[in-house]
Amino acid sequence: MTAPNDLAGAAPVVRVVADADALTQAAEALVGDAVLHAVERHGRCAVALAGGSTPRALYARLAASDAARLPWNLVDVWFGDERCVPPDDAASNYRMAHDALLSRVPIPPENVRRIPGELGAAAAAEAYDAMLRDAFGALGTGGEGFDLVLLGVGTEGHTASLFPGHPALDVTDRWAVPVDPAPPTAKPLVPRVTLTFPALTGATEILVLATGAEKKYIVDAVRAGDTELPAARVRGRERTMWIVDNAAG
Repeated sequence: MTAPNDLAGAAPVVRVVADADALTQAAEALVGDAVLHAVERHGRCAVALAGGSTPRALYARLAASDAARLPWNLVDVWFGDERCVPPDDAASNYRMAHDALLSRVPIPPENVRRIPGELGAAAAAEAYDAMLRDAFGALGTGGEGFDLVLLGVGTEGHTASLFPGHPALDVTDRWAVPVDPAPPTAKPLVPRVTLTFPALTGATEILVLATGAEKKYIVDAVRAGDTELPAARVRGRERTMWIVDNAAG
C-alpha cells in the first residue's frame, strides 16, 4: 500500500556516492553549510543528532576536520531519539555522539540537550517535550524548530525511533513521545523516546544517511514517492536530502 503523497515540505533529493567514506565527506560539507547558514540567518543553529553507525562516522569526521572550527558556541544540540538507558551506557545515542563529536569540539556543555532516557520512556519523553516547548514553542504555532535534523534509516524503514505501524507515527501535538514497549525489530530491544513527525518535519533541512544493499528498497520508495515507510515520509521545510552509497542507491 502506498500512503498519500501529500506531505508538506521539500520533496526528497537522493544523492548517490561511491561508498561510506564519500558519504561522510558529502554529509560533512552539507552539515557545515547548514550550520553557517543558520547562524548567518538568525544567530544560532539548532541541530538534532541521530544515532547509528553511519552518523557516528560523520561525527568523527566533523570532529577531526576543518569543520571543528565551526562556531560551536552558537550550536544547540538536540537528539532525534534515545534508548532508555543511562547516558554512559554503550547503547546511549548521547554517549555515542559525545564520544565521537561533542567531547572533541569546543561546544559549551549547556548547549547540549540530551534526552534523559534513564528516567524511563514516559518521564523522559515528558521532560524532553517540555524542554522543546520551552525552546521552540508549541507545535503548530508557527515558531521555528530545528535548523537541521540528521537521520539514519533502519532496515525495516524506521527513522529516529519512529517504527512502521507504531502509534507514535500518528502523534501530532507533541515534540517527543515514548516508544514503550519497543517493537520487536528495535535493536537493542529497550524502550525509547523519539521526536514525532511534526517535530522532525518542522526542521528547515533534513539530512538522511543510508548505506547498504538492504536499504535499497527504502531509497527506491523515496524516489517513487511512496511514503508508506516512516523514513520515506520525512520532509524538511526547505530541503530534504538523502545521501546514500552505491549499494543503497
